[in-house]
Amino acid sequence: MLYRNFDSIGAVFPSGIRPRTAVFALVLVFAVLLPLVALAQTQQQPSPPPASSSQQPAPAEAGGPQGDTGPMALPKKTEAPPPPPPSKPKVPEGMPTYTLKVDVPLVTVPVSVTTKDGQFVPNLKKDNFKILEDGVPQQITSFNLTQAPITAVLLVEFANTYYRFMYDALNASYTFVNSLKKDDWVAVIEFDMRPQILQDFTQDKRQLYAALNTMRVPGFSEINTFDALYDTIDRLERIEGHKYIVLVGSGLDTFSKINFDKVLKKVKDTKDITIYTISTGDVVRIMGEATGAIGPMANMSFLQADNEMRTFANLTGGRWFKPRFEAEYPEIFRAVAADIRNEYLVAYHPTNPKLDGTYRKLKVELIAPDGGPLKVKDEKGKDLKVNIIAREGYTAKHEVE
Repeated sequence: MLYRNFDSIGAVFPSGIRPRTAVFALVLVFAVLLPLVALAQTQQQPSPPPASSSQQPAPAEAGGPQGDTGPMALPKKTEAPPPPPPSKPKVPEGMPTYTLKVDVPLVTVPVSVTTKDGQFVPNLKKDNFKILEDGVPQQITSFNLTQAPITAVLLVEFANTYYRFMYDALNASYTFVNSLKKDDWVAVIEFDMRPQILQDFTQDKRQLYAALNTMRVPGFSEINTFDALYDTIDRLERIEGHKYIVLVGSGLDTFSKINFDKVLKKVKDTKDITIYTISTGDVVRIMGEATGAIGPMANMSFLQADNEMRTFANLTGGRWFKPRFEAEYPEIFRAVAADIRNEYLVAYHPTNPKLDGTYRKLKVELIAPDGGPLKVKDEKGKDLKVNIIAREGYTAKHEVE
């Protein structure tokens, strides 16, 4: 049936209900029924299959509190296993292996053995020497006789004090230069208020004589022996090999910046430097005491100066000389040359290898094959008294490159 207008629609509705009202009621019915139909369709759809048990965390592996539906998905806190040790690299076949080895320090002690008149005692063997460090015997590992050329500094006092002092110093210096050989290396330094290099190391005697010839008119009366010796040692420590200082002067000190204790420590710390000292002006001192020109206080200063010069020599294995007459100088320098050119070098590894900066005292003895004192005889079989000249000790410290 085809309805052409809304008035004809009312024929199909019960009486009393207008078509507009009926339309609203239908819309309301559909609004209520549609959700119910959708819910019914949803319940009729099959539920998805349950997840496999392998995807669910096992109760034993889950940590934390338990929920109503089983253990909660909180991972258990576990300690990480330690990393495996690094594998050692394989050494190619045939390659040698090396081990780092640190040796204890080697102490070398130059030793001169002379008769009381300065004659060198030859033909001594390694077993004839016994060396003690702080009273403990040491095992000698190296021994030889050296006749090496001299490497020395002639350190001369040149101050405007007593003319006789200066005259003696120059005479001693010329005599020393005259005793040198062609392979010797010598430098000349003079000092008053400060040290001054007159001639650097040379093998030419003419240059050494020329340097000494400049010492004619002294400029100052101050004598800085401590400063000059300290500075000279400091310079020589930078030169390899064994070196010598021949200190010619009164030994007095009037104006040094450093004191005796500081220069004494510097002398003790030297390792390869031997100091020979020659005190000048003894005739002047004797005449001054006799005439009263040199009083007790001045004489005490000279005695102290002599003691200091003797100490510098003894600590380093050198010798101290105090000539009275000019004729003694050639003999003195012959003795110095004999000591320097004929030395026994005794070396050992100390039983105390610590380089802790302590001062170690040394003592060298001559022993016979049976362990007793060695007796030296002359050509006639007469016993000779010998002098063993060696440094009194050394400072155990690291070397500075």
